[in-house]
Amino acid sequence: MWGPATGIAPRLTSVWAGAGRFYILRSGATKRKDFQARNRRELSDFHPQPLPYPDLGDSPWWVSKCRLEPGRCITSRKSAETLVQILREKRKNPRQLFLECNPGPGILTQALLEAGAKVVALESDKTFIPHLESLGKNMNGKLKVVHCDFFKMDPDNCKIAKPPICVSSELFKDLGIQAVPWKAGIPLKIIGILPFRSERNVLWKLLYDLYSCTSIYRYGRVELNMFVNEKEYQTLTANPRNPNFYHVLSVLWQVACDVKLLHVEPWSSFDVCPQSEPLEKLKHREPFEPIQQNLYFIRMTPRKSLFTEHLTPLNCDVFFHMVKHCFGKRNAKLVDHLHSLSPVDAMHILRQIRKNETVKIINMYPQNFKQLFQTIECSEDYAYKWMYNESLEDSAM
Repeated sequence: MWGPATGIAPRLTSVWAGAGRFYILRSGATKRKDFQARNRRELSDFHPQPLPYPDLGDSPWWVSKCRLEPGRCITSRKSAETLVQILREKRKNPRQLFLECNPGPGILTQALLEAGAKVVALESDKTFIPHLESLGKNMNGKLKVVHCDFFKMDPDNCKIAKPPICVSSELFKDLGIQAVPWKAGIPLKIIGILPFRSERNVLWKLLYDLYSCTSIYRYGRVELNMFVNEKEYQTLTANPRNPNFYHVLSVLWQVACDVKLLHVEPWSSFDVCPQSEPLEKLKHREPFEPIQQNLYFIRMTPRKSLFTEHLTPLNCDVFFHMVKHCFGKRNAKLVDHLHSLSPVDAMHILRQIRKNETVKIINMYPQNFKQLFQTIECSEDYAYKWMYNESLEDSAM
């Protein structure tokens, strides 16, 4: 799809970095010492390199060998049947493959199987695995159960993965899932409930994987069907009309995916399942009061048109940098940000994207940011197109 990554700009870990000297670096170029340093991580030169995760701190949460927080699981049979109807409505392929994340007692799993779907249950808690495997009896191989935590898949710098940590390339090979071209159909659908104490972290990791075509997105436009809390739903779908929730995540997710609300489910349809709690105790446990709220079931389908000649997995980190830089002062004028982002003439850029010099960042819609980025990238009269804070270079490694 894209040629060898022979010229990738240094990875940017933050755009809210403090003051420092700026230097100009050619878009899509890098110093040899930086390129070699990245390759010491034993990653191929011929694939986009994984991006750092700016919101996760020094010790990424997914490197833990066990689940440190309880998980949510569907316990209402009626709700499970409703979800199956939503997921399979007007679908041409009755045997669509679903990967279900942490299904717990398997209420939704069973409903999917009864509707004729093929299901791979990725369960991180060994306690549930025997019960899940029993659901597959007499199902002619339509259910496969794997001890795996989807939300901790493909940890950075992981040479040997032990369950429930897993590597997508090995998992998908075992499942017989093959990569398809980006503009082809949806290769598989993933269903789950984002971990309620780390939803924002998971959303960031998935974003980086999506834009860099790594992890599950090596295999094409994988569709996510996820329950999220109300705040994250409002953030993911926000735009200038609801500025209180408009965020970097709003722009990046909406540029990358069609985000659609499918269903709202009350908290009573779920249960909190702590790690390794016996199944018979689920009905007798005290409710988890602080997190009770409605959950929003959303579909995030990657856009066929996401990647273009000027926005690719090789320069998506620069796009991230640009958007984050802008939202660092979201009430400032776009023209003021352009002066510190690019040496390209700011007024020329504004004319190209048909914006006046009074427009503010908070008034820019997600697709406007993509248009802005591509306009700067295709500025032929400038050898150098982006300016970076020198302090970012070392921290990116």
